[in-house]
Amino acid sequence: MTGKLHVAVLMGGWSAEREVSLMSGNGVADALEKSGHQVSRVDMDRNVAMVLDSLKPDVVFNALHGCPGEDGTVQGMLDLMQIPYSHSGLATSVIAIDKELTKQQLVPAGIPMPTGKMVKSADIHLADPLPRPYVLKPVNEGSSVGVAIVKDEGNYGNPIGRDVAGPWQEFEELLAEPFIKGRELTTAVVGGKALCVTELRTKAGFYDYDAKYTNGLTEHICPADIDPKIEKLCLDYALLAHQVLGCKGTSRTDFRWDDELGADGLFVLETNTQPGMTPLSLVPEQAKQMGISYEELVELILKDAL
Repeated sequence: MTGKLHVAVLMGGWSAEREVSLMSGNGVADALEKSGHQVSRVDMDRNVAMVLDSLKPDVVFNALHGCPGEDGTVQGMLDLMQIPYSHSGLATSVIAIDKELTKQQLVPAGIPMPTGKMVKSADIHLADPLPRPYVLKPVNEGSSVGVAIVKDEGNYGNPIGRDVAGPWQEFEELLAEPFIKGRELTTAVVGGKALCVTELRTKAGFYDYDAKYTNGLTEHICPADIDPKIEKLCLDYALLAHQVLGCKGTSRTDFRWDDELGADGLFVLETNTQPGMTPLSLVPEQAKQMGISYEELVELILKDAL
């Protein structure tokens, strides 16, 4: 990219993923400064529009995770302010943060996703919405926030007890999906190209928020040791999801793969439009595997914003 820019890096905010966003944002800001850009670090609060108006940046690097930075709210504000910004736009962000809306876009395009249904949290204390084992998750949270795997031998009770801690105490509605046994895979797309496949093996039993962001809890096998046919499917599905949803900059698509079923056991779980940029994050790791440094990755995402 020619010319140095004034970049406002939006980070923090008030979502459940605030601390991860601060790590992402500060890593991005350091990289931009190393590349010679003027950087303003903005820990987003309710006065963010006034802050940006006073800063008058050339471009915003959106390093927010979760709502309102990933759900179209901040994107709409920046559109109104006519400030270019990194990652996906308003419509894409609205759809991709919502797991049910995402299915309505991706499944007709030929991308396999688990069947599921929306359920009232109050109803799951009366009866299971699906045969066990199944997964309950908020429809619009990232980083596996609020995900519960309900098994026969689990400690949630049968039916799930009202007083037992879980997402049913925080969200009025939840998405119920069949639990897919097997392996956790993920593929990043950067600059319109799917990078590679990483397998995630967690010591926590489930790749949840703590497993994602606690050093040593999850082993990243990059590139994944999988059948070349499955690798190609992951690359193809991740790129197709990126294109169908209209993502920009970078995205990361997560999979579950029941390797006993071969290609029939591969399912897309979701596509993340604001994947993490922390030292433990998967997109920088895959970029490095493909010969792209962290600073080069940040520049590629910034270039796409313009």
